[in-house]
Amino acid sequence: MTEVTIVSLLAGIAVVALVVGLGLALGKSPSFEAEQRLDNLTSRPKRDGDLSTGILLRPPTIDLDRTQLLSKLIPNLQNLSRLYEQANVNLAFDRFMGIVAALALTGAVVGFLLDLPAYLIPVCSATLGVIPFLWLVHRKNRRIRQFLEAMPEAVELIGRGLRAGHSLASALSLVAEEMKGPIAEEFGRVFEEQNLGIPLEVTLRGLADRIPSMDVRFFVIAVVIQRSSGGDLAEVLDKIGRLIRQRFELLGHVKALTAEGRLSGIVLLALPPGLLAFLSVTNYSYISVLFTTPTGTKMLAITAAFQLFGALMIKKIVAIKV
Repeated sequence: MTEVTIVSLLAGIAVVALVVGLGLALGKSPSFEAEQRLDNLTSRPKRDGDLSTGILLRPPTIDLDRTQLLSKLIPNLQNLSRLYEQANVNLAFDRFMGIVAALALTGAVVGFLLDLPAYLIPVCSATLGVIPFLWLVHRKNRRIRQFLEAMPEAVELIGRGLRAGHSLASALSLVAEEMKGPIAEEFGRVFEEQNLGIPLEVTLRGLADRIPSMDVRFFVIAVVIQRSSGGDLAEVLDKIGRLIRQRFELLGHVKALTAEGRLSGIVLLALPPGLLAFLSVTNYSYISVLFTTPTGTKMLAITAAFQLFGALMIKKIVAIKV
């Protein structure tokens, strides 16, 4: 594989990563307004000395008072801190940023060794430097998915504990003791925080911040309303548990119905770059005009843009919010 092919592949990966990141940052789901209202109900007010910044069991993952230099490089450290906490990474943030810097430097060195043009060296550096952040997002999504899969059983366990005569705090500790994975870690953290004197409403709202899901917000709102106005919390939790299970069933049904469309989208999107890579290895002289002439380069750029546009359209068609 020639240097031109390697450069083209690196540039394509960088463009895809950039577009996907922008899509994730700017895209809004159809139920965004409902989720925003739930977020407003479960979020605590921002004020000096807020409990979320220093009284919790674990210290903040990023010391916002000692990162003046990073604040000039990273637009929003609070969002990055929340992402780092949601991913539950047992690695110091300084080491994590060191890994990012090392990968970015490696990309620049590779660009120099391959004698790439100056404008492509930052592309190589950014392509490798963004990999740890993509890993954080993947780890966060996987952890939240595991939490939500176990949440119906956890909510029903809390309801049974309340009917057996346990207090709400004791019922939360049952989830931490009897279950495993992220669900046990998060409910155990809520239980231990309220044991240290933090109001239960604050700890539950912290749970809703760490697990940004509508199901968790429903649970938090039900508990907060019950503690302020009374009512049968066990019955409400049973209904929430059934609702979550029904949503999972509907989600599985939707995935089954859209499986053909998703598979067709994957094949259609993978076919052009796969064919290009195959021809680059087997018969490079046939497609060399795409890399060595201005017209060919423009055609590649237009093709990549249409590929990304088609990917977004297919995603909009097959992605049904449940």
